[in-house]
Amino acid sequence: MIVESFPVGPLQCNCSIIGCPETRQAAVIDPGGDVELILDFCKKNILQVKYLLHTHAHFDHILGSRAMREATGAQICLHQKDEQLYQNLGMQCQMFGFEYDEPLPIDHYLNDDEELSIGNSKTTVLYTPGHTPGSSCFQLSDKESVLFAGDTLFQGSIGRTDLWGGSFDDIIKSIKSKLLTLDDSTRVVAGHGPDTTIWSERRKNPYLS
Repeated sequence: MIVESFPVGPLQCNCSIIGCPETRQAAVIDPGGDVELILDFCKKNILQVKYLLHTHAHFDHILGSRAMREATGAQICLHQKDEQLYQNLGMQCQMFGFEYDEPLPIDHYLNDDEELSIGNSKTTVLYTPGHTPGSSCFQLSDKESVLFAGDTLFQGSIGRTDLWGGSFDDIIKSIKSKLLTLDDSTRVVAGHGPDTTIWSERRKNPYLS
């Protein structure tokens, strides 16, 4: 499986691209900006983007979604409980002084434990509310297990819960019930900053003791 992550956009959100080497189908997780960079990677690797998967609807994770949808025809996918936040992209950007394009309609609402086929591989949706009402993670099980955690889980930390719709109790419950049950070897790609592992966060994260 092709797995590539790099920071994009004004807040350096980690955008991830997962692709099937046999069929060349791909998904882009959290296209938060720098669309030409994302498209260039897909072009160089001959990838056809099927899904735009969003861990949540904060502006730094969705700023490039419209342009990606228009360039590739890929489906915009988000949990329905974050739709109001998604539709208020303008309000979010105006608060921080960033330019934006009006968001396009959501094509597919994500559901907990849903499996999405990307060529010959699948990624599983894990509904993990807390950072936002509709926060979700994506687990890819191939030769290695990779979790795309968005802003739910970070190296040594967790996502903020003092923003609209956040809940500390919910995020702790989500992490302990949905993420810490994964195999210790699972690599965690956070929404910002360095990768970590489930093993490391189970043992060292001060919020999860």
